[in-house]
Amino acid sequence: MPSPIEVALIGYGYAGRTIHMPLLRAAPGLRLSVVASRQPDKVRADLPDANVVADPLAALARPEVELVVIASPNDTHAPLAEAALRAGKHVVVDKPFAITLEQARGLAALAGRQRRVLSVFQNRRWDSDFLALRAIVAEGKLGEIVHVESRFDRFRPAVRERWREQDVPGGGLWYDLGPHIVDQALQLFGLPKRIGGLFGRMREGAQTPDWCQVQLDYGRPQVTLHASVLVGGGMPRFAMHGRSGSWVKYGLDVQESQLLAGLRPGDPGWGLDPLPGTFYPSDGSRREEAVPAGDYAAYYAGVEAAIRGRGKNPVTPAQAVAVLAVIETAIASADRGCMLPLPLTEDERQRWAAGS
Repeated sequence: MPSPIEVALIGYGYAGRTIHMPLLRAAPGLRLSVVASRQPDKVRADLPDANVVADPLAALARPEVELVVIASPNDTHAPLAEAALRAGKHVVVDKPFAITLEQARGLAALAGRQRRVLSVFQNRRWDSDFLALRAIVAEGKLGEIVHVESRFDRFRPAVRERWREQDVPGGGLWYDLGPHIVDQALQLFGLPKRIGGLFGRMREGAQTPDWCQVQLDYGRPQVTLHASVLVGGGMPRFAMHGRSGSWVKYGLDVQESQLLAGLRPGDPGWGLDPLPGTFYPSDGSRREEAVPAGDYAAYYAGVEAAIRGRGKNPVTPAQAVAVLAVIETAIASADRGCMLPLPLTEDERQRWAAGS
């Protein structure tokens, strides 16, 4: 058996500590050995054997490190990923990949020149409800799909003092939750023809948009993406409508809440969603259907396989560039008050189609 891939984790805030750390530790073939954080006591309490450094550049420069995982604030993603690639490391970047399309294109090109795996942590591809949705689309159960609503809502009425809610580059709800719902839509239906965006600040004292609605125009289907921090409940996570019926699913995937509670991949009940989807066929009946278990562990298993040459990158740079193109175009659409085409080159479209 080959030696485990040594991993450096950059950032030990919510994403690094709650999501990436336990998934990395559960991944066969990976060993989390270095953490860059200004809170060494917190890291050592969880990872007594890890090397803790304050400087991210020192972490990614360590010769034993093969893979760098970046879970720091959004505006640091691109410069840290560039530094890691130039140091000869494979790189995983938490979403969003970058905060501009220009940055995303530059990183994708650099990864190609360096011949290194560059991937983005789009873990929501392995949500239980999304796995069910992909299967429904693949089998044609609803016939031709005509309209899809994808919502990622929370209820956080108080504005909090944290960078995600501040008026900083990469702040705001669209950069936080948008990459998830955009990536899922592109995985289901490909690249849209046009994009329209609306954004609002609904809470008193909000510094950045905390409500958004984005339309992806495919002709058929029409895909509506929605995110808000003022939805207490009652709205479906997914609603997909086709010529042969509809499929509706309530509730978020449970894996993030399980990680918060201390559960780990492989534990009893891991990824099991207690809420079924509901199928409404064209005859007017309804049928509840269990959804598959979620599987965030599959992402890092895919990264390890790609680095070792045994599999494909689970989320490619071309796919990440396309997501940033949608993110940026939706903002431009809201500013200009009109639908806009997706600004990808023909080469970028071909790379996206090839999954490269």
